[in-house]
Amino acid sequence: MPADNTADPDQQTRAPAGPQGGPTPGRLQVIRRNGKVTGFDPSKIAVAMTKAFLAVEGGSAAASSRVHERVEALTEQVVAALTRRLPGGGTVHIEDIQDQVELALMRAAEHPVARAYVLYREQHARARDQRREPVPATSDTRPALTITGDDGTPRPLDLARMTRLVDEACRGLDWVDPQAIVDETLRNLFDGVAERDVRQALVMAARTQIEREPEYNQVAARLLLDILRREALGALGLAEGVETQADLGERYGAYLAAYVARAIELELLDPELARFDLDRLGAALRPERDLEFGYLGLQTLYDRYFIRTRDAVRLELPQAFFMRVAMGLAINEADRETRAIEFYELLSSFDFMSSTPTLFNSATLRPQLSSCYLTTVADDLDGIYSAIKDNALLSKFAGGLGNDWSRVRGMGAHIKGTNGKSQGVVPFLKVANDTAVAVNQGGKRKGAVCAYLETWHIDIEEFLDLRKNTGDDRRRTHDMNTANWVPDLFMKRVAEDGPWTLFSPDETPDLHDLSGVAFERAYCDYEARAARGELRVSKTLRAVDLWRKMLGMLFETGHPWIAFKDPCNLRYTNQHAGVVHSSNLCTEITLHTSDAEIAVCNLGSVNLAAHVTAKGLDRERLRRTVRTAMRMLDNVIDYNFYNVPQAREANRRHRPVGLGIMGFQDALHRLGLSYASPEAVQFADRSMEVVSYYAIEASCELAAERGRYPSFEGSLWSRGILPIDSIALLAESRGEYLQVDTTTTLDWNALRARVREVGMRNSNCLAIAPTATISNIVGVSQSIEPTYQNLFVKSNLSGEFTVVNPELIAELKTLGLWDEVMVNDLKYYDGSLQPIERIPETLKQRYATAFEIDPRWLIEAAARRQKWLDQAQSLNLYMAEPSGKKLDNLYKLAWVRGLKTTYYLRSQGATHVEKSTLADHQRANRLSAVGGSYGAAEQTPRACAIDDPECEACQ
Repeated sequence: MPADNTADPDQQTRAPAGPQGGPTPGRLQVIRRNGKVTGFDPSKIAVAMTKAFLAVEGGSAAASSRVHERVEALTEQVVAALTRRLPGGGTVHIEDIQDQVELALMRAAEHPVARAYVLYREQHARARDQRREPVPATSDTRPALTITGDDGTPRPLDLARMTRLVDEACRGLDWVDPQAIVDETLRNLFDGVAERDVRQALVMAARTQIEREPEYNQVAARLLLDILRREALGALGLAEGVETQADLGERYGAYLAAYVARAIELELLDPELARFDLDRLGAALRPERDLEFGYLGLQTLYDRYFIRTRDAVRLELPQAFFMRVAMGLAINEADRETRAIEFYELLSSFDFMSSTPTLFNSATLRPQLSSCYLTTVADDLDGIYSAIKDNALLSKFAGGLGNDWSRVRGMGAHIKGTNGKSQGVVPFLKVANDTAVAVNQGGKRKGAVCAYLETWHIDIEEFLDLRKNTGDDRRRTHDMNTANWVPDLFMKRVAEDGPWTLFSPDETPDLHDLSGVAFERAYCDYEARAARGELRVSKTLRAVDLWRKMLGMLFETGHPWIAFKDPCNLRYTNQHAGVVHSSNLCTEITLHTSDAEIAVCNLGSVNLAAHVTAKGLDRERLRRTVRTAMRMLDNVIDYNFYNVPQAREANRRHRPVGLGIMGFQDALHRLGLSYASPEAVQFADRSMEVVSYYAIEASCELAAERGRYPSFEGSLWSRGILPIDSIALLAESRGEYLQVDTTTTLDWNALRARVREVGMRNSNCLAIAPTATISNIVGVSQSIEPTYQNLFVKSNLSGEFTVVNPELIAELKTLGLWDEVMVNDLKYYDGSLQPIERIPETLKQRYATAFEIDPRWLIEAAARRQKWLDQAQSLNLYMAEPSGKKLDNLYKLAWVRGLKTTYYLRSQGATHVEKSTLADHQRANRLSAVGGSYGAAEQTPRACAIDDPECEACQ
């Protein structure tokens, strides 16, 4: 490759004017190797890559045409990557730009060109080294930098303070290098840089090392704390003399009182908080727990959860945030301070975390703390548009929605008022879709809704097509989730290759409310009437054909999800009060709805990993956690802000809550178990049994203290039927099509007797939500999910974050296998251990990723959990190479194992691992990877990605 200046962006110091070569939007600037700052010019990237291509492929006409197209596309990728990392503009070092060029070439499988580019960089690096004057070892080579303070005045960079800050951030961590962070930060600074950019540069210097060493995750978080401290304390006039976390620790209590007073003054918090004993609460704060955050968790809190002023200044620090949430949840307690401290201890220790709406809104003027709302839509215009209005109101304050549309008459049905024919349910679903987009929950996250339709509805075939990218866009809902509400009779007809008849609900209204044997009897009667021509609208087809289309759309579009109507109703604890017509947005809530009642559920999740030792579950700690967590969830019901009266009445009458778990995969790692193993299935069973037992016990204790929930009489609870017992009710209806393990290990007879005697405070206690965001805050794996990848870049509304598996890396260190080459291998193989020969087979099995696990293991583990749950679980299924036969077997297995619902079907997408941030001296090791060909094939279309920023619906 020719070594001329045009191929090296470092030699180009002027950005040409005009649209062809002007700086990109976002006002990026480039720090050169000599410390100067110049405008960013993407044309120089194109020139460098063109030289590399031509050096490898020559300059023929055919080659030139291909080179032009490839360079244009790759340049756009590099620019997009840089602007994505710095969306508001900023500075980027020349080496980082060249790293991105290498990454783009490798991702594009342009291996010879990438190799040429790497060698070219090495050649120029050696030439620069030879040109440099030798420097005496005793001299300080760092340039004297001037920074621009937050007040606009210039002053010298305080290198001593920077070093103290970094040293504190690295304290107690064995595998990090404080000096390397300081050096990297200085490399990215320039004369006159803004003081706030210096603080951010420190964070970024640590953040780029996370893929190499997980402990830098905590270092980055601790450096981010400096930004938080300055912003929050500065806004309250308390920043003087607080330079480090140790300084803050002495003043956290005084800060809490000042923060609460100021937030009340700004009408951000409930004035009732001023009546708490703030001195006592301040003394109870644990400043050292600020240091337990990972970078992703703390950045997420900073970006989206902390209370801020109208001009976007954050007033909260982490421990004040947890105390604010705890104060809200304790606001109606008799001894408010004692309970607030108890709740604070649970949250700040990461043993339990409330759901996102609770964290957002607790102690605010409108404390909408509930996670999920379920509604049923009536079959008239007033009912339909009232339901859509309710969607908007509920979504406004961060609630996820599940709508049952099965009552709305289908296409071609008669409309008596106009003597016309109905256009069916689809046009109204389009309106609901657009409403969800319009109401974005105060800018904190997008509104989200899932529409449910029963499989016998005449519009079911059009419903299956709603998420397709082809066809009439007026009959598509690209932003709304959809789910099939499938009766057992349909699955039996599929298994027996029988017929299936579709009806319009205006002619078969009772099917909506029936389940089990009663549904079968009524359905068969309507089939006979349709055969005799007594119904206006009906259609008969093979059940297998409709099932195949359901699975085909599920693979093609990721929707509709599949949920099973009969187990949701036959095992429903409060079935005397109503019928379960749908699940919620994330398929873990199974509560009844009617025109008079909108079902509400309040969620929170136990960090299972925090309750596991090498010996197994710490049951006593888990019991304490569950008891306090259930009290917190029950408090939500009375404290909650309801802007729809049907939700308030239903929630207070039945008082359902949904206690779930997260960190299941982390718990398996700590126990040395592979997800794909009988031992993991057994652990899923036993751990959920313990959580279920303690949750029911806690609700029973609350009933003794506070009274039973009003609709208790007539429930399964009142008849001594616990969730484990309700399996028999499903078996009675299902017959041979149910295969569920029903073994137990705890003294359920004693608890059963206690429930019958005392009652329950809550109609429902248990539901496993996705925990997409709160697991990030806590720093554990999501919900019951297997490991997505052992190293990947996660995207959410706070940006992109490198995620590594610390348990794996700890084991690799023990085996002497963790080095720079292993980092490169993990990045190159998209976080998979399977192609890396020097990894022991035992580790490959234990750290197999989601797409490397047979999804039937996920079903088996979920079935063991489901027997203990009075609601359901958000169960994602992963399939690397989907096929019709595999999908057919998988979803039939889910039904036979008694699952109530399933969630996303996730197919494998192209890697999002950012294979960059390696230093110059490491590039030689990377050359061996450039010529490889391994990579995850893109499945088209990809149903859903685990790192999709939109997947933050419930938690």
